[in-house]
Amino acid sequence: MEATIAIFVTIKLSARNQSSVFMSVLFSPATLRGLTLRNRTVVAPMCQYSARHGLANDWHLVHLGRFAIGGFGLVILEATGVTAEGRISYGDLGLWQDEQIAPLARIVDFLHSQGAAAGIQLAHAGRKASTSVSWNDIPNMTEAERAAVAYEHWTPVAPSAVSHDPNNPDYQVPHALDADGIKGVIAAFAAAAIRANQAGFDTVEIHAAHGYLLNQFLSPLANKRTDEYGGSRENRMRLVLEVAEAVRAVWPMDKPLLARLSVTDWHPEGWQVEDSVVLARELKARGVDAIDCSSGGFDGARITAVENYQVPLSRAVRDGADIPTMAVGLLGDARGAEAIVAGGDADFVALARGALDDPNWAVHANHDLGATVYDLWPVQTNRVSSRDHALGLRQFAKA
Repeated sequence: MEATIAIFVTIKLSARNQSSVFMSVLFSPATLRGLTLRNRTVVAPMCQYSARHGLANDWHLVHLGRFAIGGFGLVILEATGVTAEGRISYGDLGLWQDEQIAPLARIVDFLHSQGAAAGIQLAHAGRKASTSVSWNDIPNMTEAERAAVAYEHWTPVAPSAVSHDPNNPDYQVPHALDADGIKGVIAAFAAAAIRANQAGFDTVEIHAAHGYLLNQFLSPLANKRTDEYGGSRENRMRLVLEVAEAVRAVWPMDKPLLARLSVTDWHPEGWQVEDSVVLARELKARGVDAIDCSSGGFDGARITAVENYQVPLSRAVRDGADIPTMAVGLLGDARGAEAIVAGGDADFVALARGALDDPNWAVHANHDLGATVYDLWPVQTNRVSSRDHALGLRQFAKA
């Protein structure tokens, strides 16, 4: 494993002044290629649907910056369209043109200033593109109001001309990509990775999950092609592997490359765990350094979403492909997160909704696991320790 593993250590200093040095596995450093994260807590990508023309703005800066202040080791930006037509909605971030670099660089600089690493998820929504933003009532908005949110509508592309959900008017029948279109997708991922490097990101994540374009090519639920990109599992994996090769070719060798997979479609006729193990091995051979293990994304999935329900998927990929993995999905208990990493189920623990609920989750979890110092808090927040002292909280609590 390239991700380093630390152990939980407690050192008794003296009988007269017994204090401890705390080191949990979750809050130990981890190294992938030339990147060392301060700990193994990650903020997973979360779409904000708040961009105009793909450009990041103050909302994204504040939304993401608070996680770096809150002690997370890696903050990954939301699904970012590698093409304009590859956005889930008109409100998504994009990296298909150079003008989108500078606003992202501003966010990266702030994340770095607070000790967090910065990642970005490169994505193409495929047939799930050009969908609505739930809080904008487009049919009842004036043209000026639509322009204010940069509303756009377009026909999406996909491996096959099959709607994600024919009963949902938000999903259209897409155009099936031809050979030139597929080449264009691969080139767009590589070009976006170049721009991500120019913005200063430490890692990029290829989004091949949640029923979006690359996942659509993988899954027989969406891929009905009969050419070299359809049919057999080897053919259905072809585009994902070609994208990984193209991105790795332009992404600096000292920077890690991640991939997010839906490890299972949760559908008897779809992509299965054993398929993901095979794919993860092939991605590793092409220079992918860790797999972000999610699941689902297609209509008809049978998912029972309970606490830690995707952790076994991470373990299966980690063991089966001998590659570092990231567990994600209804996590949030500090001791449970510690057990996930310490027990070998994953190398990293990623929160999305849990981080929204508590942007300071990492610093709080660090104390819950026994940390007796406040060095993960920014210096501007050192008043927290004096409050805890006054109220007898954390290490100041009376036995």
